[in-house]
Amino acid sequence: MKNLKLVAIATLTTATFLFSCGGDEKKETPTTTEAPKSMLEETPAAGGLDAKIASGKAVYEKVCQACHQADGKGLPATFPPLAGSDYLAADLPRAIGGVVNGLTGEITVNGEKFNQAMPAATLSDDEVANVFTYVLNNFGNKGGEVNAADVKAVRK
Repeated sequence: MKNLKLVAIATLTTATFLFSCGGDEKKETPTTTEAPKSMLEETPAAGGLDAKIASGKAVYEKVCQACHQADGKGLPATFPPLAGSDYLAADLPRAIGGVVNGLTGEITVNGEKFNQAMPAATLSDDEVANVFTYVLNNFGNKGGEVNAADVKAVRK
C-alpha cells in the first residue's frame, strides 16, 4: 500500500511539473540589431562632460579595469595600456570598434605588440561613449568626448 501511495504521489508530482512548465511548443528567440541593454545599473550620463566622465569611470571600474588596470597601464605583453595610448589617439573609431565588436589579432600600442582577443563588450552605446570619454580625459590622454551616436556609427 505504501508503494502504491508513493507511485501515485510521484506520478501526480511529475504531471504537475510537466503541466506547469508547458509543452514542447517551440518559442522563438527574438533577434535584434539594437545595441545591447546595459549590464550595469546606471543611467546614461546627463549634465555635460563631467557627468559623462563620472559615469564612464564607474563603467571602467566594473568592466575594463580588470584587464587594463586601475592606472590604465594594462599588463605588459598581455593587455594593452590605455594610458597615453597612441592607438586611441591615432584612430578612435577603430578603438571603439574593438570594444563594441570585439578585437582579435595583433595590435601595437605605444610601441609594444599585443595579441590577446578582446570580446565584444555588452554595454549600451551610452556606456561605451562614457567610458571612452573617461579614458580620453584620464591616464595622460589628451582629452575628448565620445557620444552615443559615435558608438552607434561604429557598431556592426
